[in-house]
Amino acid sequence: MAPSALDAPVATVTENIKSVVAKQPETQHIHGAEDKTPLEAISHGDLVLPGIPTFETHAEHRAHILVHIAATFRDFARKGFTEGMSGHISVRDPEFPHYIWMNPLGKHYGLMKPTDLLCIDVETGKIVGGNRSRPGNAAGYLIHSEVHKARPDVHAVCHAHTLAARAWSAFATGLDMLNQDICYLYGDALAVHADYGGIVFAAEEGRAIAKSLGPKGKVAILLNHGLLSVGSTVDEAGFLFGLADRGCQMQLQVEAAMAGNPNLKKHVVPDEEAEYNFRMASEKNSLYAEAQPDLDYEIEMAGGLEAFSKGVEEMKIDHIL
Repeated sequence: MAPSALDAPVATVTENIKSVVAKQPETQHIHGAEDKTPLEAISHGDLVLPGIPTFETHAEHRAHILVHIAATFRDFARKGFTEGMSGHISVRDPEFPHYIWMNPLGKHYGLMKPTDLLCIDVETGKIVGGNRSRPGNAAGYLIHSEVHKARPDVHAVCHAHTLAARAWSAFATGLDMLNQDICYLYGDALAVHADYGGIVFAAEEGRAIAKSLGPKGKVAILLNHGLLSVGSTVDEAGFLFGLADRGCQMQLQVEAAMAGNPNLKKHVVPDEEAEYNFRMASEKNSLYAEAQPDLDYEIEMAGGLEAFSKGVEEMKIDHIL
């Protein structure tokens, strides 16, 4: 009688993983396209994907920024980054860099329009333009203003209370380079703020967060709080925020898998490969381009650019210091 299939030895998932890893030969990795910009390297054919656009006037640039802030909020809503009134995004005004545009308090991310935004003086906290029908977010101003003051290179700041980020933030530690995407936050690009100071109603906590972010940080994991990301554009900051949140989710999943099966071995991207990935992908024009598919989708779902941006030219700054 032929042996039953049930009598045959069965290789476990862990044994299969181990055998694959054991058989991998040691190779000398050859890194290509290092003489090209990241967008040149990833673009195949005669065309190169465009990066950050330029504008002839401050008014045109301002309109573009406000449209993209609102689209970023809608993208955050689609990804579930909402929690009551928590969360805020700020971007420097292109003409007056000591002013920032932010979302009003209590407006749902998924309903955000460019004409909902308000303009705030970084130094004084005065509302100096935009839509005054709702108040600003006090905690948002106290955090974002300090980051903008500490980092003149930062044009946009994103913060929200997401599920995965708040869960992982409880450990007050960074993220392993578990895949090539999270390498966009390799090295000093990922910071940890490991001193929770309660709901931010004082400038000192904002300054502490800015200090933890440091001079090169792109994302900070905030203990018992969530994530904060920065960028040269709101597009970059928004994309990195989502990337970091997914990184927290994957880290939680990997740690849970290892806890359930102690025989599993975690493999992280080696430093050489992680640094190469960071250098070739975590560049401001490339990160701007990374965000465009999601933002284009949100603008189209909101009725198209013409409908979504209606009235944006009326968003004025009426108090210039």
